[in-house]
Amino acid sequence: MPKEGRLQCRCGYSKEIGKEEKERYTLKEEPKEAREIPVIEEELQQMPTARVQCRKCGNVEAYYWMLQTRSADEPATKFYRCTKCKYTWREYD
Repeated sequence: MPKEGRLQCRCGYSKEIGKEEKERYTLKEEPKEAREIPVIEEELQQMPTARVQCRKCGNVEAYYWMLQTRSADEPATKFYRCTKCKYTWREYD
């Protein structure tokens, strides 16, 4: 946005501009209204599931993913999240 002879970004970056750039980067009209951002409250999971018993509620299905939490020569850690109560735990291989 042009402001006081400078181009300024919301991130904090600014650059001094000349008359030609000022005319080129003018704000012609104010936005009529703020755009509404839709919020999706339903949790959409794209993770695979496994038949494993939840230690908290006893449900037998959980999402799982693997992360390298230790050194590279160690096996990855498998994390589970219950599909029912959302309890998360890990399993070391």
